[in-house]
Amino acid sequence: MRSAQRTRTPRLSDGTSLVRDSSLVWLASGVVGVSFGAVSVAGGLPVWVPVVMSLVVYAGSAQFSAVGVLLAGGGPAAAAATGLLLNTRTAAFSLAVADIIGTGRASRLLGAHLVTDETVAFALAQSDPVRQRRAFWISGLGLFAVWNIGVLGGALAGGALGDTTRYGLDAAFPAVLVALVLPQVRADAVVRRCALAGAAVALAVTPAVPPGVPVLLALAGLFLHRRRSVESVGAAG
Repeated sequence: MRSAQRTRTPRLSDGTSLVRDSSLVWLASGVVGVSFGAVSVAGGLPVWVPVVMSLVVYAGSAQFSAVGVLLAGGGPAAAAATGLLLNTRTAAFSLAVADIIGTGRASRLLGAHLVTDETVAFALAQSDPVRQRRAFWISGLGLFAVWNIGVLGGALAGGALGDTTRYGLDAAFPAVLVALVLPQVRADAVVRRCALAGAAVALAVTPAVPPGVPVLLALAGLFLHRRRSVESVGAAG
């Protein structure tokens, strides 16, 4: 009895701590979700558009970009192409968490839908594979729920919130993401070099490319990690 209790207690404590740690990301997600729903409806789209998009697409910045194209007069094809371009970065994220998600078909299908910048960063920041998997699912499911609730609330509020940019909502996600990845950047020299290289690329191209594209191009920093890994293998051989 005593050993069973000792086994269950750490698990409960571990899950509770992950919920507590990810709650800040959920809060930021809900706030930005409200902004997305309100901006979409205030711009003239029906309530169901941001709501269905958030459930089916679930791609934060790509959703903002797609709605921006629609509100600017672009067609659905142009909006979808913009969203797909900005969301291609999740392909790299999916590779990073492929082993964490699990091997079952259902797990991989649902897990792929939950892959976001914040969820991947939160999972990879954990210390061991078991905790990483638990962090991915707790963070991912919570983020999905809060984001969609926020979008629905913002869409129903419509234009009543006024200009949502004056509240500084656009800064919520970047601030939270920096807080999540900073410990990993400090602890790992290779990660730090990749992050700095990616940041340099993003800053360099920002004046010349559309919003969102610098994030995609910043993935070039991953090639630095790949090159160093190949060099290390060659040296070992």
